[in-house]
Amino acid sequence: MQRHQNYIGKWVPPETGQYYQSHNPACPSQVLGDFPRSGTADVDAAVASAATALAMWRQTQAPQRSAILLRFSQLLLESKNDLARIVTLEQGKALCESIGEVTRAAAEAAFAAGEALRLSGQTFPSERPGFSCYTVLQPVGVVAAITPWNFPVVSPVRKIAPAIACGNTVVLKPASLTPHSAVFLSGLLERAGLPPGVLNLVIGSGECGERLISDPRVRGISFTGSTAVGVRIAEKLAARMAKVQLELGGKNPAIVLECDDLDGAAQEIVAAAFLCSGQRCTALSRVIVDQSQADQLCQRLVTHMEKIRVGNGLDPQNTMGPLVSRQQLETVTGYVRKGLAEPSSLIVGGRQLAVDPDREGYFYAPTLFDHVSPTSALAQEEIFGPVLPIIRVRNAEEAFDVANGTRYGLAASLFTGNRHLVDQFVERVESGMVHINHGTSSQPHVPFGGVKDSGQGAFSIGPTSKEAFTNVKTVYIKW
Repeated sequence: MQRHQNYIGKWVPPETGQYYQSHNPACPSQVLGDFPRSGTADVDAAVASAATALAMWRQTQAPQRSAILLRFSQLLLESKNDLARIVTLEQGKALCESIGEVTRAAAEAAFAAGEALRLSGQTFPSERPGFSCYTVLQPVGVVAAITPWNFPVVSPVRKIAPAIACGNTVVLKPASLTPHSAVFLSGLLERAGLPPGVLNLVIGSGECGERLISDPRVRGISFTGSTAVGVRIAEKLAARMAKVQLELGGKNPAIVLECDDLDGAAQEIVAAAFLCSGQRCTALSRVIVDQSQADQLCQRLVTHMEKIRVGNGLDPQNTMGPLVSRQQLETVTGYVRKGLAEPSSLIVGGRQLAVDPDREGYFYAPTLFDHVSPTSALAQEEIFGPVLPIIRVRNAEEAFDVANGTRYGLAASLFTGNRHLVDQFVERVESGMVHINHGTSSQPHVPFGGVKDSGQGAFSIGPTSKEAFTNVKTVYIKW
């Protein structure tokens, strides 16, 4: 067990002098380390450090920023096994998933390294002779990155890498459940040659996040988490006209209509629904299927769910780990109780797998409900766990209406052999990302984001990411 520190220009203990212990959700009695219980003074110091470093970093030439990020990407790959083990220990996901997460983060960092060299504006023809008109992209300033526990490597990298590529400085506030990943990432950026103050790490509770978003020196916020918290952040940032990028919740449908390969569809749905124990915003979290194919699809879903092996993520034979905390276990259990109280059918699962979760781990069985009403809490609310409801519909029209019948609009999948239905789906479904005949997996150079209550601001990843971390300046010159 090790005592870790904040990174504010250098590694420093918290001003509070207080620490808390992080635990392994697969074995909650296992203490992973002591981490700072930071307070407002720590946040203020981190923002001051970022503000001081800003003048230097924004003037650093783009090729130099790119080279540091490229080295960071290489270091991620070189240390992927060590970092993946940390992720599995503190978050719980299967080790193969953790390795995949680190590899994905390295790819996104490499793309951001290239983006540092592509921060070009536009040139416009002038309507008046002797004038030049063009735009340039300039950094926003100090950026706050507030990240969740479900992807403790890729989420911070997705914010830090493009922000510093664009010439900003960053204060990272990671989720308190998964602080060690953030400590490791900060160390890699230090090794990559990032100057002191460009990245600052503050570990602590939600109080630190509140202080961070309230600081007028912070000119941009990138937040990934619940919609409720995202709304509060947007309200506060609107009052002082700061830039905001929000990646929020989802209730992502898998629509199955006139599908020629139900087994393939079931395999894709199960993978997308139960990856990370269902604890991801893009998880397929409801199945909307034509009643003519519902029975066959349900059977195939059960077949593939039975192949999932739940257990400690460090065991390579296990394919699904625990839920991240006791609180998350209780949340999932509460939703299952609601489902059992409704006129729906529990097909498989619906139970925790440990007699004493606080000693044996927060494991929950992959769960499938059938005949779920579109208005049920199972079909409307983000459970963030391994629970999948099936909603039966009569036709495509009803399927699209049900798909759009929630507050969310992050991702959606359609499984079909009918090209006309594909065109309708792409046009009509209210979602930031749509997928045809595969699950909700994304790629490291393609924009990622949602609509409705699933997001606000520029999409992350890919070329749209720099929109969140730059301001446009228009230049007129008379010669």
